[in-house]
Amino acid sequence: METLQMNRKADYGNWVPAAMMKTFWAATAAIALVSVLMFVLIKSPVPGFIGIVVTLAALCMTIYMQRCRKLFDFRGGGVMGKIHQFLVDHFPRNEVVGKNENGRIIDIGCGAGALTNRIARMYPSAEITGVDFWGKEWSYAKEQCEKNAALEGVAERVKFQKGDAANLDFADAAFDGAVSNFVFHEVRSAKEKRDVVREALRVVRKGGAFAFQDMFGQTALYGEL
Repeated sequence: METLQMNRKADYGNWVPAAMMKTFWAATAAIALVSVLMFVLIKSPVPGFIGIVVTLAALCMTIYMQRCRKLFDFRGGGVMGKIHQFLVDHFPRNEVVGKNENGRIIDIGCGAGALTNRIARMYPSAEITGVDFWGKEWSYAKEQCEKNAALEGVAERVKFQKGDAANLDFADAAFDGAVSNFVFHEVRSAKEKRDVVREALRVVRKGGAFAFQDMFGQTALYGEL
């Protein structure tokens, strides 16, 4: 499939949120301050040296996460876009999804709508529904998704709604296809993550298409799939 370049004006956020980075930098600064105080207030230099080692470790981790944030960014390294493209490339093409004017696809856990809009652009005749719980920790919102869809020129075929991936508000076989990208393991309303996969498949019609990415290899989450 063709690799798409998404609109650089769209705000798709980052998998390493800004709030997380602020916490990393604040924690590193606090550890450094404590290390300095140990040198000043404690006669033995040992605690201070230990503090320096911990500070350097914290600084390395913070710099690493800052680098990851830059690489993930759609306007930076573009890793998020490449991962989405990988999923789209593995979404089975058939005569219904994307070609029939009534074809319907659901993006479960759509975040800021990046994958939703990519699917909409790859399948210009399909109707796409993006569903997300939009928790505050990810700094995503429905309004953000709708604005991004407008910037990508797909707003007339894409809709977004709040929902729980473990209890989708759709009838059985409501969609011709489903996609989801690293969402299932984050669903807190389902203790058994395999149930989230079953719920995603429930809303796909028989003979439909799906492409899911998650940490399926972790038996602690999914057992023996």
